[in-house]
Parts: sequence; C-alpha cells; structure tokens
Amino acid sequence: MNNEMISGFTATTTRDVLSQPERKQSVTQPLAPMPEVLFVTSYPPRECGIATYSQDLIKALRSQFHRSFSLRICALEAGQMNYEYPEDVKFVLDTHDPAQYRTLSAAINKDPRIHSVLIQHEFGFFHQAGEEVFLQFLYSLSKPVVVVFHTVLPHPQESRRMHMRSIAAASDAVIVMTANASDILLEQYGVADDKIRVIPHGTHLVPHLDKNVLKEKYDLAGKKVLSTFGLLGSGKSIETTLDALPAIVSNHPDVVFLVIGKTHPGVIKEEGERYREMLKARVQSLGLEQNVRFVNRYLSLEELLEYLQLTDIYLFTSKDPHQAVSGTFSYAMSCGCPIVSTPIPHAKEMLSPDNSIVIDFQQSGQLTEAVNRLLGDERLLTEFSNNILQRIVPTAWENSAIAHAMLMSEIGIINHSSAAFQLQYRIPDFNLGHFNKITTPIGMVQFCKINQPDLASGYTLDDNARALIAACMYYELHKKKDALDMIRTYLNFVGYCQQSDGRFLNYVDEKGDFTPQNSETNLEDANGRAIWALGYVISRGALLPADITSSAEQIMQQAFPILHGIHSTRAMAFIIKGLYYCNLYKESQMYTHLVDQFATRMANMYHRESDAEWNWYEPYLTYANAVLPEAMLCAWVVTGKMEYRQVAKSSFDFLHGHIFTETGIKAISNKSWMKKGEQPELHGEQPIDIAYAVLALFTFFQVFRSQEYADKLKTAFNWFLGQNHLRHILYNPCTGGCYDGLEASHVNLNQGAESTVSYLLARCTLEKYERLYGR
Repeated sequence: MNNEMISGFTATTTRDVLSQPERKQSVTQPLAPMPEVLFVTSYPPRECGIATYSQDLIKALRSQFHRSFSLRICALEAGQMNYEYPEDVKFVLDTHDPAQYRTLSAAINKDPRIHSVLIQHEFGFFHQAGEEVFLQFLYSLSKPVVVVFHTVLPHPQESRRMHMRSIAAASDAVIVMTANASDILLEQYGVADDKIRVIPHGTHLVPHLDKNVLKEKYDLAGKKVLSTFGLLGSGKSIETTLDALPAIVSNHPDVVFLVIGKTHPGVIKEEGERYREMLKARVQSLGLEQNVRFVNRYLSLEELLEYLQLTDIYLFTSKDPHQAVSGTFSYAMSCGCPIVSTPIPHAKEMLSPDNSIVIDFQQSGQLTEAVNRLLGDERLLTEFSNNILQRIVPTAWENSAIAHAMLMSEIGIINHSSAAFQLQYRIPDFNLGHFNKITTPIGMVQFCKINQPDLASGYTLDDNARALIAACMYYELHKKKDALDMIRTYLNFVGYCQQSDGRFLNYVDEKGDFTPQNSETNLEDANGRAIWALGYVISRGALLPADITSSAEQIMQQAFPILHGIHSTRAMAFIIKGLYYCNLYKESQMYTHLVDQFATRMANMYHRESDAEWNWYEPYLTYANAVLPEAMLCAWVVTGKMEYRQVAKSSFDFLHGHIFTETGIKAISNKSWMKKGEQPELHGEQPIDIAYAVLALFTFFQVFRSQEYADKLKTAFNWFLGQNHLRHILYNPCTGGCYDGLEASHVNLNQGAESTVSYLLARCTLEKYERLYGR
C-alpha cells in the first residue's frame, strides 16, 4: 500500500482519502494599514536614560511582534536641541514651548493612523512649560493614552499629589516599574487600582560569555573587577566606593574598580566636569591609581554588556532614597552580577539576602565589609550570580514588550473610538548557537546550568535521538553542511547505545561509559525514541548522504528482534512513528505488520479505558500525550484501518479539550499527572509536551485539512514566544536555547538538551507548515 508523507514535503494520494498538499498561491493583496502607537519620549541621539529605555522597548516590540502595529516617536527636546533623528521620529516637541503642546495634540487627534499614545513621564521633562500645560495636553488628546511614571515620590506635597492624580485621571492607564511605586500611587496619591500596571524596567538577555576571556579582551586579566556605570553625577556617590577601596585593596590587591560612563549632559551644563575631577583627585590622594579606571565615554550596548559580564561585583551607591528605579541596576542584574547596593526602592524590591548585600547610604565601611566578604567566598559569588539571574530574567525586554503590547491593545477596547489590534508574534530566525554549544564529539549533553553545559550530567539516548530528528529536519529546510556533522554525531551516539542483542541503553556519563542507571530504569521509552529517530533518518534516504542512511538501516535491522516485547504505551507510539517513516522510504510487509500489532494494542487500551467523558488510552494524562493519537493516525496511513483513524481523532480532540484554552495552550502539569475523574494540577509545563503537540497538529492538519488544527499549531508554537500564563518567553533568542520549564510564577532558566531540542522540533515543523501552506 502506498503511503502519504504526512510529515514531510511530498505526498502521494492513497485510498482516495488524502490529497496532494498544494502550495499556497501567492496573491498580491493590499495590506491594511497597521494601527500606530506614538511614543512621546526623549530619544537618541539625546543622551538620557529614558531615551535609551524607549529605544530598547521599541526595538523589543518590533522584534517580538509582526504586522501588529507600527511604532512612531515624538522626540522630546529641552529647547531647540537640533538632533538628527532616525526616520521613525514623526514629531519633535520642544517641552519649553507651550504652543507646541497645542500643535502636537491637534496633529495627533487628526491623524487616523494613530491608535494610541504612550508617554514617558519624568518631572524634569515638562516643568519648564508648567505642569498645567502638560495636563492640558493630556486632556486634549482624543486617542487612548498611557503614561509611564519613571519617578513616584513618596509622601508628596498636596500640589504634587493632585498633579499626579490628574495625570492618572487623564490617562487610560499608568505604568510604573515596581510594586513599591504602585503601592505609593494607590495609598498616597489615591490613584485607582485598575488604572495601574506594573511592568518592570526591561533588561537585556545576554549570552553569558566566559568571564576570563572578556577580562583578557579589556586588559583586566587576573583582576577582580568591581564596576558601576551610568551617566555620572554626584547623586551616584562614587566617593562612597573610593573611600572603601583602601581596605578592600589591602585584602585583595588585584581589585580594579571601573567607573563606566560619561558625565550627565545636565551636569555638564550646570557645572562642567567638576564632580569627575573631584573623584580623580580623591583617587590620587588615596593612592588608588592602579585600582581605579574611568571609562569616560558613551558605550555601545554590546560593549557595555561585556563590561558587566566580566564584572565580579557590581556596586550601586546612589544616595537618593527616592530613586524609584535604576536602569543601570537592572542591566547589571541581567548580566548575573552579584550586587552591593544602597536601599533604593528598586533594590529593596528586587534584591534579597540570597543574591546581594544591601548597605546603608554613604556607608563606606559597610561597603568594604560586603565586598571583602564576597571576594573571599567564590562559592557565595557563584550562588549570588545564579540567584540574581533567576530574579531578573522575567524582566527581559521581550517580556516587557509583551506586557506593553497587551496593554496598548487592551486600552483600544476601553476607548470606544479605537479598536484593539491583533497581536501576531514574530517567528524568530533560526539560531543553532546553543544547540551546537551543548554538543560534544560524544553527543548532546543532558543538562545545563543556565546556558553552560553541565558535562557531569552526561548524555542520554532520549536527548540524542530527538536531536537526530531535529537536525535532520533542519537539514531538510536549509541544506547546510554543518547540520550533516550534527546528524552523524547523534546517529553515532544512537549506534553506540545499541547492545549486541539489539536493545538500547540510555544513560552515558561524561567519559562515555554507561551508568548503573541503565539497570535501574525502564528503558522501553528510550528504545522507542531510538526507533522513531532511525525511521526518520531512513525516510530521508533521497536527501541524506548514503553513509548516514545505511548506518541507520543497519542499527534498525539489529533492533527488530526486541520490538515485539515492548508494551509501554509511549514506546509503542514512538515505534509506530519510526516504522511509518521507514515505510515511506521502502514499503515492507514487516513494517506494516509491526505497525498493525502495536496499533491494535493501543486501540485495545483505548477501548478499555474510554467512556463518554474520557477518550484516552490510559486512566491518566501524563507526558508526551500528543504522540499517542499521532501514532494512531500514522498507523491508519500505513494499514488503511479506519478504526485507527477514528481512535486517533477522538483521542486527539479529547486531549485538545484539556490543553487548549481561550488564551493559548497549557501542557499537562508534570507535578502530578491528570488522573481520570480528578481536577488537574496547574503549572509545571514542559517544552517537550508543546513540541509534541506541534508535531501532532501538523500531522493532523495534513490529513484532515482543518483550519482549527492549523490555528492551534501556531498557538502552540507561540507558547515558546510568550503566549502562556506568565506571558514570558521560553525561547531565548540571544542564546538560541530554550528554558527548561514554565512554573506557576517563574521560568526555569536552565537551557538543557530536552527543552532546546523541543524548540527546534517545533520551529522546524512550523517552517514546514509555512512553506507548504503559507502563513
């Protein structure tokens, strides 16, 4: 019997049921204009923390979403500054000129493209024209308005309190960056709770490069590096660190303190470089010329993040107790810097005793003690670094972009004059950086600590079999030669794990030796995954070099004798998929017989367990659920038995009823499986379950051509990009890795083999869908 390749690029008609996939015809149609969000903010080349903040947020929004909205800017200037702006700057507002506020509001109101306005608010921006002018501007706008408060002062005077309340009243929503600021607005300013959104200051994902390599690059080899950065001014109280340094250097002579950043333009205007010169004089008087470096320039983002990644301890010594938030502080956290900080509200909210040390304002003695403690305990430094990353990663710019986009869409509903826009996630380009990083000549390493391979965790057949499939899928799409090297590595590992009787072992240590765990664990599922992977390789015989497919065929032939004795539900499903793929390449009665044998067992399990409300093979939903109905559908394609098709669809639709919601997909929790007749536990979602759902949805779409399956395929993939209950990314576009799990309140930041391969399987499947059927 002929078969259709329901997971590949080609198909042949069989049994008058399946039709040839047709490539979507490209029809040129005019694109509807996208709704426009206008940012009112300072903007580069103006040197200002909020300018950089807005630039980073806009970049993240454009990177995260596709054809959802356009972003334009109204650049704020303090007087006639005559900057040369990029093309996306639509307006320029001289905040000192009251007449320009009226002109701007009229232009915004008349422009049908502008959907909403997002205003970055700092008191220094608008005070010259007068607070009433800014309020009149807000009240005159007919478009939805969101105001971002960068400063929220506690215990305000009545005039300040009323002014902030008026701003909030004129806005559809206000954003603050800390829960503390939200509490102050609520309790001290009387702003309504439903007006306030907390969206933390965004931070950059970083690759966490080798610290020693970076120190060599910046002429800091062998040094213990302390650093601080930002536009320099007396409020940073750099002298607190300088006065602490002599006692630090006496214990750690190899310490270097980096003061990174130019002097703030506002400070230059008022007093020139007086503060910097005072600091330099103090360095000389303390004899610290070999221990302090001033990096007096405006750094590129890449260079700044490298300085922070090489930093051993970041020092934040602001003397302003009302500084609500600090972008510099956030950037240091994103690079995993252990921090010694004064107790600004942002520090009190983000830091804890397991990731930092908080000292009192202008207390050099406390700073000395804190730094000496950390530099004297390498284990504690590493622990602080790991913990601070776990604390800060939810604030990644990608997550901030999702929160902002959802809010701006939501206020389109609040304001009857503007409709909500539909958010479409932008599909990331392929990035195999982490995939390659965790692959050694032996195979793919099992676990990672953050994004660093944990060689001590060894290797598994499970991971390398999945990696073999993912590498083949990637090669199908891109035909890149280096993918063939990966395929050979993973295939060799599969062959290495095969024993003389045909069965496979699963666990291999870092030296390449099999571990005792192989005799303590049921290995049927691992054996099933090996057959799936081998079958996939064999089915690509027309594409892959002959040495690869012939090696896979030899391993498969040796494994046949052990297949009959396998009864694990998922192992049988994996085997069915593997044999289905073998049959695509060369039809065989033996393949058909084995598929029928396993499918009959699974169908019997289904009929035994299913009832009016439970259409499943077992009395519980556990892991890798989607592979079971997908295998039954493959069995129908191979055998033509309608029973298998009916069981496949019934069970697949049943599974959908438990994992898809109105807002996305929620995998079955790995904390306690969903048992028949019981309410499932929430959270504890694994990337592997999402990947298997994507694979199955593609298979079901090819057979049934139901748009529902196509839509759910995209929805499931978007789980990796932030369409989940936390609205946080699981795929890390910086490293190319994927986080290990989605918990109730956080993401597991480790980027191990299973999760990283799962993402690539899902990404390749989506690419196949789009190439065959269009977006």
